[in-house]
Amino acid sequence: MDVDVVALGESMVTFLPSRPGRLADVPSFDRAIGGAESNVACVLAAAGHTARWIGRVGADGFGDHLVECIAGYGVDVSSVSRDPARPTGVYFRTAGDRGTGAHEVAYYRAGSAASAMSVGNVDLRAVRAGRVLHLSGITAALSGACLDLMRELTAPRPGRPLVSFDVNYRPALWRGADGPRVLLDLARRADIVFVGDDEARDAWGLHGGRSIAGALPEPAMVVVKRGKAGATAFGRTGDGTEDADGTATFVRAPQVDVVAHVGAGDAFAAGFLSATLRDLPVRDRLRHGHLFAAAALTTPGDLATPPARDHADRLTALDDTAWGRLRLAPGWTQAERATEEANTP
Repeated sequence: MDVDVVALGESMVTFLPSRPGRLADVPSFDRAIGGAESNVACVLAAAGHTARWIGRVGADGFGDHLVECIAGYGVDVSSVSRDPARPTGVYFRTAGDRGTGAHEVAYYRAGSAASAMSVGNVDLRAVRAGRVLHLSGITAALSGACLDLMRELTAPRPGRPLVSFDVNYRPALWRGADGPRVLLDLARRADIVFVGDDEARDAWGLHGGRSIAGALPEPAMVVVKRGKAGATAFGRTGDGTEDADGTATFVRAPQVDVVAHVGAGDAFAAGFLSATLRDLPVRDRLRHGHLFAAAALTTPGDLATPPARDHADRLTALDDTAWGRLRLAPGWTQAERATEEANTP
């Protein structure tokens, strides 16, 4: 395999407000980048893995900015294609927490270069040349051609990489009522599935981790996220900590002094995949997911540098009592504070 992880999907230029308030009232914005799949690739590269992002951007300045920024994290962008006829997607958001009713997001992605990705214009060899292929449900919603591409990449075939699928249910992206069914079908074709209990309820009417895992009998691992309450992994292949019946492994999330919730889900997936690539036990994969998510939660942007590997490993090795007392505050991942381990009550 060429790299540890390949992530395919749309990345956009993000405009972050210079001050709180309605989009109508914000006078200026700072430029950043955002995209579920490219976020995962960037975090994994920052964590020391080899990562490739594959997408499609416009032949414009915003496309240049995206490719340069993602490459700056150490991600391979050599298979990103440029579309001379379609623009790079952009979006604007308010400074408030996404969990509040006052939060606004304005997407300008209709007809974007990424929405034109297809089986015919994506380098499938490069997509499949990783140990893990990470995808999300967002790509399936962009266009019929993108959905066909997702079905091709998740189809069973000899030598297929481990397929990681983050459901990422975004109702506003779907035209008509087929979105939940499409996402369920794609999730059932993956090897690892990440899904929030809230989005499983909204999309599929499922309540509780066991009912969610029961609706996804094919994947080897179903990770059900419950925000600050923690996450449960339902495994169906033995690695010494689970059995063929699908033993559930629950790990509570550490206490976090949250700065912003943006990017936490992508960071969690990156942490879990990082530990998976290292063949760590399921409990440790979940703990790494929580630690990577905490890095994102304690910084204001979509992307945050994950904890150094030895630092994350020390925290992951804590006994259950010490893990339960863990409290992570802004700056906890900084190298000069690594010896402190974390702030604890």
